[in-house]
Amino acid sequence: MAWSIDVIIDYEDSQPATPPMEQPNVVGAAAAQAPIISSYNDKIRPLLDVIDRLRLLMVMKEGIQLPTIVVVGDQSSGKSSVLESLAGVNLPRSQGICTRVPLIIKLQNHARPRPELYLEYNDKMVPVEEPQIATAINIATDEIAGPGKSISDIPLTLVVRKDGVPDLTMVDLPGITRVPVHGQPDNIYEQIRDIIMQYITPKESIILNVLSATIDFSTCESIRMSQQVDKNGERTLAVVTKVDRAPEGLVDKVTADDVNIGLGYVCVRNRIGDESYEEARKEEARLFETNAHLSCIDKSIVGVHVLAQKLVRIQANEIAKCLPEIVKNISAKLEANVSELEKMPKALTSDADATQAMMRIIQAAKESLKKLLWRGEFDEYPEDNTKHGTALFVEMLNRFSDELHNCEESNLSKDFLTEEIKGLEDAKGIELPNFLPFEAFLRILRKKVERISYLPIKFTEKYWDYIDDVVMSVLTRHWEMYYHVKVFAKGAAHNLVQKLREQSINRVKEIVEMEKLTGYTCNPDYMMEWNKLMKEHDHFINQISGTNMGPLPCRVNLQGFGEIQVEHLRQHSNVSILQQAFALKMRMVAYWKIFKVRLVDSMALHLQYHVHNLVHNDIDEIMKELMGPDGHGIKMMLVESPAIVAKREKLKNSIKVLKESKDSVAKVMDRIVVYDAYLV
Repeated sequence: MAWSIDVIIDYEDSQPATPPMEQPNVVGAAAAQAPIISSYNDKIRPLLDVIDRLRLLMVMKEGIQLPTIVVVGDQSSGKSSVLESLAGVNLPRSQGICTRVPLIIKLQNHARPRPELYLEYNDKMVPVEEPQIATAINIATDEIAGPGKSISDIPLTLVVRKDGVPDLTMVDLPGITRVPVHGQPDNIYEQIRDIIMQYITPKESIILNVLSATIDFSTCESIRMSQQVDKNGERTLAVVTKVDRAPEGLVDKVTADDVNIGLGYVCVRNRIGDESYEEARKEEARLFETNAHLSCIDKSIVGVHVLAQKLVRIQANEIAKCLPEIVKNISAKLEANVSELEKMPKALTSDADATQAMMRIIQAAKESLKKLLWRGEFDEYPEDNTKHGTALFVEMLNRFSDELHNCEESNLSKDFLTEEIKGLEDAKGIELPNFLPFEAFLRILRKKVERISYLPIKFTEKYWDYIDDVVMSVLTRHWEMYYHVKVFAKGAAHNLVQKLREQSINRVKEIVEMEKLTGYTCNPDYMMEWNKLMKEHDHFINQISGTNMGPLPCRVNLQGFGEIQVEHLRQHSNVSILQQAFALKMRMVAYWKIFKVRLVDSMALHLQYHVHNLVHNDIDEIMKELMGPDGHGIKMMLVESPAIVAKREKLKNSIKVLKESKDSVAKVMDRIVVYDAYLV
């Protein structure tokens, strides 16, 4: 007789809570005589079918995660034997790694007397006779991963339709090994780890962790991996194999749960040697009934049939729980892909269409540049601060101003009056007494301007480099769908920006040369600043010349300058030269302050003027180059890039897959209510 889950539940619920040793053996006996589990039929099968259908459609490539039972375990943990017991078929066995590719095992309860088995891989379906299944899997694995002992993350699917098997879909992954054997790559552990983490990381995955009773669970590598993604074990079920080899203390290991197995443990005895599956189940039932240590384990967590029941129920619960979210994700992805496809330009078929499209794109790009570089509107790049041109220009201008004000030439106290005294001595000639030669002022001014001339040029170069980056980025976005035109347009735009850059730098050099030509300002702040500074004249000269009684100071505190070194000035016995140098210094300080502000203002107005011309007028040169006398730009518009063609086809295929997935899910969504009612 076949025990369905609801019959087993009713039986267990009706039994009194008796100690494990006193429980009757009717469950074990029944399990030994019956198929592993009968199907939920129309209650579970439709749910599993739709997930299998979605997996067949490869919807996971669209970023949609599916509920999946993932089987992991250390090498030689008995993982393949557990799967054999569930499927009732012989899987490949050998020393070392038996499973070299992810093996998706689809078990479907099938009432017909003759089982149906086939493999799916590399876009083909290969029917297989049951006695040859292990050989067929090895042949398919060699075709996928290559001969030898290498592994691959490309999956192989085994479909088993057989009477009495549980309705389950599981993914068997390569067993974990740290030491490569002959023929395996040195990083075999890392390869296996990466495949396992790929499958067990999604929160929808159910981790079936196969553990050998002969080891300490806390040292098991598969436990360590599963704990990385499921710390509390909420989606981990452990299967303990080889219980006949280490029965002593096993009851304590599975009840203490030192490694956080949230979904519990199931202890099993796998098939040994040439035992038939029926004989193996009878031996399993007898072992858990008669062994002094194993008979103490609660009967609700022993036996392959219990494992099958738990897996079916956990799987069904997870599918029912995840389906609404899957539907939501599929719909969202479908909507996004349809929207993206609609935004893609249609293939152009005539010169008129190409001309119209080109003018539309040029105008759109021009408007984007006006927003970013002139009007300060950033709605097209709200999160990308690097494209906020007007705001960044102010920041760059402020940095230039700070650099100018903090440069060496703006240091007022260093080598105080030294340069002025030398300038006066060099400008000596026949002149009236106390007459301050203008030539001395100009020589000092020209030297100072020359020494800072690199700053405005560097600032101009940096700003035009930024303009070039923004223009390239905007054109790339607007011409993305037309690769050939994009390359040409970016080249033309770059040449245009470089031409304007050169013109701008030359203009800045002219500004610098004008400042070196003569000293002039009508700004009244100049005289106000000079008069204020000259108030310190008499005090300073007295401190230097020693007119005041008392020791001569090495430093003098001068308003506007702070403490300055003056010892070097006492070598000049001519007080007149010191007085003239002081007056010249104060003129230069007052004028330099005006100069710095004027230079920053000139740079700001100059660069704004050129950027205005760029985004309003000069950018039209790109359109003229694209149109050209021979219409080469139009011809390029008619040729779509292979990348755009591939992207359009990819979106179409994705939309097709998502629509089919959505339809498949819709057909079973109404059954979830029936299933929920069944579980209650």
